[in-house]
Amino acid sequence: MADPARASRLASRIKVIVAEALRTRVKDDRAEMITITDARVTNDLQHATLYYTVLAEDDEAKQAAVELLWASRGVLRHEVGRQLSIRLTPTLEFTADEIPESAAHLEDLLRKAREQDEQVRALREGAQPVNESPYRSDADAGEANAEGDRPAPEDR
Repeated sequence: MADPARASRLASRIKVIVAEALRTRVKDDRAEMITITDARVTNDLQHATLYYTVLAEDDEAKQAAVELLWASRGVLRHEVGRQLSIRLTPTLEFTADEIPESAAHLEDLLRKAREQDEQVRALREGAQPVNESPYRSDADAGEANAEGDRPAPEDR
């Protein structure tokens, strides 16, 4: 079992190696749309999970880029093994990074919350209290005490 710090260092190195290999070794235009955002390596250094995003508008281009990743997995693993000085080269697994979509969803929710705050602020500007004072007056407190609801503040 390897040290988790070593696995983390190896993951960051694999991320850089795979990103460079996509740019230089894979001879396909679809590779330019792929960005490796993160990498994680298991503590036994046997498996590496690479997170990616595809900078394409349509689903067909995204799917083609994903197919390119899986098709060039052997070339990428060979490049990782060539540049790292470890006994066993980890297997590469690619997973779509969901963070950009989640961030866009959160930004949308924050925008809606700001719009609702502005609507409440606009309604509050012209609002007037129901009576002159929003608090009970001394006469109201005396009436409540006479009814036996609550003792007056001086009786406490």
